[in-house]
Amino acid sequence: MAASSNLLVQYVVVRGDLLKTLKWPVGAVIAQACHATTAVIHSFQNDPNVLSYTSDLDRMHKVVLEAPDETSLWTLSEALTAASIDYKLWVEQPENFPTCLATKPYKKEDIQTYFKRDRCQPSVDNTQ
Repeated sequence: MAASSNLLVQYVVVRGDLLKTLKWPVGAVIAQACHATTAVIHSFQNDPNVLSYTSDLDRMHKVVLEAPDETSLWTLSEALTAASIDYKLWVEQPENFPTCLATKPYKKEDIQTYFKRDRCQPSVDNTQ
């Protein structure tokens, strides 16, 4: 992808309270993000953005953010649904416990507004 205006990015939003309050192991939290990203790519595997995004695996871009809690994750999910943005809300089973949300790859400028600081916060420097 030559031009940054054509940059496809996948947003991943993980609940921060899993680590901070509920004291989940780091590996378990990372697994939630892996589940969500795998599920959304599989669900939309024939979508042109997904095909383009996965055509050069060494140059995929993800932005990993933190939602403070379950309520914040649900609020983001509702906003994305209202805007017709494709994503997967990972709900851990059998507990029926939402843990992470991952979008289908989109042009960054098309969806970045939904991931501003008032909704999410960076979890680490993670643009690759």
